[in-house]
Amino acid sequence: MLQQVSSEHFQLLMKQHCPLHLPDGSQLPIEIEAVELRPQSRLPGNTRTPFNVALRSLEPTAFVDGLCALELPQLGRVDTVFVSREPPLGRDPTLGYFNIVFN
Repeated sequence: MLQQVSSEHFQLLMKQHCPLHLPDGSQLPIEIEAVELRPQSRLPGNTRTPFNVALRSLEPTAFVDGLCALELPQLGRVDTVFVSREPPLGRDPTLGYFNIVFN
């Protein structure tokens, strides 16, 4: 299922609020902040252009990283998406900032 995910699925959700389903079964409200294509990272034989997705939590969270699930347009619920936390680096330190990499 992860091979079917494209940057366009996330582009449709840009600046929208949606739930991130955490490994413990809880939901964290997030916003898709950015989708960045990484064409220089494409592996031979791979038709999908690699991309990164930047997420921001809408409330404080202790979640650091793990396998999560998201609801994506046209695909429905996509499980086993690895989400990793990034440092706030000048942003609101009470919120969580996360990254998803699709190669």
